[in-house]
Formats: sequence, C-alpha cells, structure tokens
Amino acid sequence: MPKKEYPLTQLSHFLPEGSYEQIARYLHYYKVHLTISRERRSLLGDYRHAHLNRNHRISVNGNLNPYAFLITLIHELAHLVTFEQYGNRVQSHGKEWKQLYRHLLEQFLGKGLFPGDVEAALNKSLHNLPASSCADENLMRILRNHDHPDQKQVLVEELPEGALFEIDGGRVFQKGKKLRKRYQCKELATGKLYLFSGLYEVLNHQL
Repeated sequence: MPKKEYPLTQLSHFLPEGSYEQIARYLHYYKVHLTISRERRSLLGDYRHAHLNRNHRISVNGNLNPYAFLITLIHELAHLVTFEQYGNRVQSHGKEWKQLYRHLLEQFLGKGLFPGDVEAALNKSLHNLPASSCADENLMRILRNHDHPDQKQVLVEELPEGALFEIDGGRVFQKGKKLRKRYQCKELATGKLYLFSGLYEVLNHQL
C-alpha cells in the first residue's frame, strides 16, 4: 500500500520533539485526514481540499527526516488554510498562499524545534518562499545533512561528469554538463537527453 494510516498520537514519531502539540491543534481544528506515504520522488507532500462528505486530506512522505517532515506538513497546511479563506479564487502558490505559509512557518521558528542551520535557511527563505520545498536547493542540502546515513543516496551533483547512474525502473544515464541549474544527461538505451536536478537521488551504476 502506498499510504498507511497512523493514530494521530503516533505522528509525534515523525516530527521534531516539541512540535506535536501545535501541529495536532491544526489537524484537529481543520479536521484533517492525514496519511503517511511511502517515498514519492516527484513530491514530498500533497493536499486535497474537503469535498462533499470528505475532510481535508494531507499526505506526507514517511521517509523524510523530522525537520523535512514538519516543513512539508506546514507547506500543505498552508494550502488548506488558503483554500479555507479563498477557495479556488487564487493561484495555488500565489501571494495569498505565500503569506499564509510564511505566517505558519513563523509559528515554529525561534522555539528550538529546528537545528541552527535549518532555522537559518528557513529564515532566509521567508523573504522569497518557493512553490515547493524541493525548489529551495539550499534548504534541501541542509535538510539532507540531517538524514540518517543509512537512508542517504548519491546525488547527481555528487557524481563526476561522464559517470553512469541508475534511477528507479532500471534506466541508466550518463551525466553530462551542467546547463544553468540542471545537468544534461544521456539515457544509454535511447541516446535521448534529459535534464536532472543536481539534488536528484540516484544509484551508482556499474557496467
């Protein structure tokens, strides 16, 4: 199953110490149906607004470290609050969402919930919040420093040019030059070129 139900009290195992009570208040107040998902490379979390007899629904990847989990959950809660206030009348990552996301984040800063490097990165990003946590590469690199060593995989940017790497599904690529923010990589089986974020996690490949 891609998602797993957890009693709300077990949510504390996924969060930084000291953050559960405040998060639980938001989830209770807005009657959020929260699920913990297995790893999804294309997104860290997801929000679906209340519809007919269904409550607001949020999912967050369960493989995230506690700080990344909390940031992702706050990101999705900001979508919920934006929908509560504006419905579908505003852009999903427009100024209204950014204002509410900033307001929610600030409720968790300055309380010792995040390590110093993560808190500094969050304070910096408050001035220009990205549409996705994944888009804030500086924050993603810092959060990765707090991953468990056994869960870390190689990043595209850590490989030398010309190295081979494998992604989910067994497709093999050769790393090429960096073009602005992404790396141009050639798929060996087809010769087609693809652009990869430097932060994309891959497997080393041996011929």
